[in-house]
Amino acid sequence: MPTIRNIPLRHELKYHITPAELTVLRSVLSPLLQRDPFGDENNEYHIRSLYFDTIDDDALQEKVAGVGNRKKYRIRIYNHSDKVIKLECKSKYGDLISKQSVTIPRDLADQLIAGDPEGLQRMRHPLLHDVYREMKTRLLRPVVIVDYIREAYIHPAEEVRITFDKMLRTGLYSTDMFNPDLPTYPVFDDPIEILEVKFDEFLPTYIQSVLSGITAQRSAISKYTWCRRYENKEF
Repeated sequence: MPTIRNIPLRHELKYHITPAELTVLRSVLSPLLQRDPFGDENNEYHIRSLYFDTIDDDALQEKVAGVGNRKKYRIRIYNHSDKVIKLECKSKYGDLISKQSVTIPRDLADQLIAGDPEGLQRMRHPLLHDVYREMKTRLLRPVVIVDYIREAYIHPAEEVRITFDKMLRTGLYSTDMFNPDLPTYPVFDDPIEILEVKFDEFLPTYIQSVLSGITAQRSAISKYTWCRRYENKEF
């Protein structure tokens, strides 16, 4: 598997699909793949991410421009709980992706959300050093909350992970990510769900066969970009 900075690189394919297509794919994939161990009885869990960007919106502008190598920083929680809080950097290198992640305590998350990077430079994790540098030199700050329900299936071969991300909603200008009652708003005008397929070096043939029946086109637009659409950003 290719790596950069000793971080594994993976393939990621994205599609916009209809609820009907999701139902068909679920019926075919369920017998073939394992359920995500983090899912509930319906194989679902809620994801909320607070994305950061620079004062010039570099992450957004690079995504819109199709820059080949780029990265985004975010804080992520699950099921509206602060028991597990992840600080992550998702990087794109051409057609490949990588993700750095570190678990952080609630007080550090609150500090970063407030725009205070002090103390990060003394911590050992390289991702925390990167965030400190970005906040000090490029004025990285929180910009938008991204909410959705995830339904996920996995297979050990090539670390295949297939997810249906449903009911994508934006928190607009709020950064109050730990508020379970935060008002959020749908980003799609039509009923659209997001299919993502991640794997290491190749996709097993039988999964390729299932996905070959998808009529939807691959989508390059990210959830982050969609959730900033109400800001009159051009994309």
